[in-house]
Amino acid sequence: MRILARTTLALLVLALVGAPAFAGAAKDLEKTPQAKAYRTLLKAVDDGDYEAYKKAMVAEAAKSIDEQTKEMGMTPKKGMEFLKAMAPTDVKLTDLKVDGKKATLSATGKQGGETNWGTIELAEENGAWKVGHQSWTNKK
Repeated sequence: MRILARTTLALLVLALVGAPAFAGAAKDLEKTPQAKAYRTLLKAVDDGDYEAYKKAMVAEAAKSIDEQTKEMGMTPKKGMEFLKAMAPTDVKLTDLKVDGKKATLSATGKQGGETNWGTIELAEENGAWKVGHQSWTNKK
């Protein structure tokens, strides 16, 4: 029983000591150019700014957005309303992996009141980080 109590106490101390470090890491993650690029994209969606949204995407994705909007018979304004309705809320960035001019952000967010986990792929184009593709799921 003493071993269990000591183990529990040790885990509690580690959790309390590590919590500020994790919070600091999350804040540092927000300062990265990749996180800033993704936040720019989210702001464009929130503002309903179609042109800013396309500028936040890699060139290939921006071209695809135009094509998909036309195929669906939507105006850019309607397309942005649709994106806003589908976008996760309360997005928290949890991890970043950078490999040269490619990066992957991991995040959590809410969709329909349910926690979702996201993967956001980015690429550096002409010296600026842009969002390429993102996927969200309600399964970890």
